[in-house]
Amino acid sequence: MSERDQFNRIVFAAAHVVAQDERTVDWDATLAFRHHLWSHGLGVAEAMDTAQRGMGLDWPTAAELIRRSAAEKTGRICAGVATDQLTGGASLDEVLNAYLEQLDVVQEAGAQPVLMCSRQLAAAARGPEDYEKVYGTLLDRVSEPVVLHWLGTAFDPRLEGYWGSADVPRATRNFLEIIRSRPDKVDGVKVSLLDAAHEIGLRRALPDGVRCYTGDDFHYPELIAGDEQGHSHALLGIFDPIAPVAAKALAKLAEGDADEFHRIMAPTVPLSRHLFSAPTYHYKTGVVFLAWLAGHQERFQLLGGLESARGIEHLAEAKRLAEIAGVVEPEFAERRWSEWLASR
Repeated sequence: MSERDQFNRIVFAAAHVVAQDERTVDWDATLAFRHHLWSHGLGVAEAMDTAQRGMGLDWPTAAELIRRSAAEKTGRICAGVATDQLTGGASLDEVLNAYLEQLDVVQEAGAQPVLMCSRQLAAAARGPEDYEKVYGTLLDRVSEPVVLHWLGTAFDPRLEGYWGSADVPRATRNFLEIIRSRPDKVDGVKVSLLDAAHEIGLRRALPDGVRCYTGDDFHYPELIAGDEQGHSHALLGIFDPIAPVAAKALAKLAEGDADEFHRIMAPTVPLSRHLFSAPTYHYKTGVVFLAWLAGHQERFQLLGGLESARGIEHLAEAKRLAEIAGVVEPEFAERRWSEWLASR
């Protein structure tokens, strides 16, 4: 059964990569995890920030990851388009060319492009007109509607002032102008500002036919459930560790049982808020930790050694909350946890 048959929302899990060591991807385990997500009816959002994009996963490896995942897809797949092959300062034209290079890779692989925020564009742009120039050119080049990604500074402080203003309402107006100029080229927007009220307001302001994919790992159940004026779809990092539970909840929502959807989702929220607590960009450590506790990989290892980014107390609480949420098997998780503690 396809995801479209199971759910009445389009849902992607931003998937992590399994590291063989600090510099090497374990391709077999990484691809097996994508099949795990597809088996539960979730789409895979590939080579996004959950996959340590810009924090250990370089562009050549990300390109290989996109190609490999797209070649094996059994469900939806989208993939991040960014400018992280650039190092140091870059001109606006260099930023645009870097985006176009990655866009070609994603489109040729057969994945839906997600135009991610660019640190290099944030540094090079002098105002809204520069964002319009870059994104307008990209949208003119896409072969199918894409997702525009707005990543907040909690996830990446170097994106301050994105869309041409540090003032969120003004940045939102600039963002909407880009979307409204080419609505047929925009499938949707992924918003990761961790501000539910802002997302709802943006969702209501989008042109007809343009979806909102929540990236809010604090408020996702109510945003996905929606209200009388609409709902959000989802592209979430938290759906990586909670995929089986999220799939059960989403199936209930599709059946019209919103109460059961919220009941199943409720225990996952404290877990998500813990994993995404400040500094939020280190949430990847908790995501990989839970994949290891659940048996999806043999090592608690991240690229660049980022498994050390969270302390033992944080990980212990993540384990406790994951058991309550039903995303790990307690006896297996306890055995792995005890062995890991003994080896330190």
